[in-house]
Amino acid sequence: MIATAERLTRRAIVNARASTLSIVIPAYNEEDAIAAIIERTLAARERICAEAGLSHVDVIVVSDGSKDRTAEIAARYHDIRLIAYEKNRGYGAAIKTGFETATGDLLAFLDADGTCDPLFFGPLCRALDEHESDIAIGARLGPESEMPAVRRLGNRLYAQLLKISGAQSVTDSASGMRVMRRRALERLYPLPDGMHFTPAMSSIALFDPALSIVEVPMRYSERVGESKLSVVRDGVRFLQIIVDTAFSYRPLRFFGVIAAALLVFALAYGIEPLVYYLQQRRIEQWMFYRLSAVAVALTAAFNLLLVGLLAQQAVSLIHEDFANTSRLRYFVDRIMARQLLAWGVLALALGVGINAPALHSYLTTGQVYAHWIYILVGGLLVLLGVQSVSFGVLARTLGILTFRRRFANTEYLR
Repeated sequence: MIATAERLTRRAIVNARASTLSIVIPAYNEEDAIAAIIERTLAARERICAEAGLSHVDVIVVSDGSKDRTAEIAARYHDIRLIAYEKNRGYGAAIKTGFETATGDLLAFLDADGTCDPLFFGPLCRALDEHESDIAIGARLGPESEMPAVRRLGNRLYAQLLKISGAQSVTDSASGMRVMRRRALERLYPLPDGMHFTPAMSSIALFDPALSIVEVPMRYSERVGESKLSVVRDGVRFLQIIVDTAFSYRPLRFFGVIAAALLVFALAYGIEPLVYYLQQRRIEQWMFYRLSAVAVALTAAFNLLLVGLLAQQAVSLIHEDFANTSRLRYFVDRIMARQLLAWGVLALALGVGINAPALHSYLTTGQVYAHWIYILVGGLLVLLGVQSVSFGVLARTLGILTFRRRFANTEYLR
C-alpha cells in the first residue's frame, strides 16, 4: 500500500513537471505532404492534451534545406514555429534543432510524410507515464502496417541483433514517431545527424541501464511522396550504429565470444597430443606445429578475455553504472584486480624457472640442449605473466577510479 502511494506521488510529481509537449516535424522536400501533417497535428492538440493530461502542445516544423515549397507552405500556419535551413543538414540534425528551441517537458517528433497519425501522441504520452519510462516508441510492425516488406524485414533483423548483443528487446528500433522526457537527452546525446538518428537513440536507450523504453503498437500508413530512405546505404548505417553502441556498453560480450571460440579451438586441437602423452609418456616432433597453434590460441583467448573485462569495467565507470552488483562486476573489481598481479608474477617465475637450464646452457656454451616443449611452455608462461601483470595494474587503476567516482556520487557528499 505504501509502495503504491509512493508510485502515485512520484507520478503526480512527474505529471506536474511534464505539463507540456513539444512536437518536432522534420521535413525535407515534403511539399506534397507538409500541409496535411501540420493540419492534422494542430487538430490533434486538444485531444492529446485531454488523453495525456497535458496543459499545452506546441508544434515545431524544421525544413531541412528543402529545395521545393515545403518551407513556403509551412510558413502559412501561424500556430507553429518554423525553422528553415538553407542547406540540408540531415534528419537527425533537424530533430535536434527542434529540440533546442522546444519548451516542453516532453519532447516528440513525427515524420512529415503522413505515415503516422499525430493523434497517437496521446497513447504514447499515457504509456510513458503509466510505465514511468523515459522513451515511448510507436511500433509500426503490426498486422495493419503498410510498411514495405524489405523495410519490415530490416527492422526485424535490427531488433534481433540488438537482442543478441545483450540489449533489451524492441520490435521497431527505427520508428519515426516517439515521445521522450527532456531529461533523457543528457544520457542519449550525442546522436547522429543523419537517418540513423532513430536507431542510434533506440540502441543507446536499450543498452543504458539508466534509461527505459516502452513500445505501443500503432498503425503505419503508406507515405505521401518519394521516400528519402536508402535501404542499402541507410541500412548499413543502422547496422553500424547498433554495433558501435554494443561496443560502447557491452564490450565483454564481443571479446568474450571470440575468446571462448579460441579456447574451444585450443582444447579441440590439443586433445590428441595430450592423450598421446598420457598414453606414451613422450612428446613427438610432429606435435610441434599443433602445440604451437594451441599456445597461440590460448594466449589470444586470455588476452581478449582480459581486454573485454577491462573494457567492461571502463564502460561502467564512464556510464556511472554503480548499481550493477552482478557477479561480473564482483569478479572484475574484487578478484581480477587483486589476483592478476600475483598470477602474473607466478607465471613469470615458472616460465623463467622452466627455461633457466636452457638459458644457462646458451649463455655458457652457445648451445641449447633442452627439448623444444620446455622452450614453448616457458615462453608461453612468460608471455601470460607479462599480460597478467599489465592487465592487473590497469584493473587496479580502474578499480580505484571507480571507487572514487562512486564515492563522489554518494548522498554523503551532497
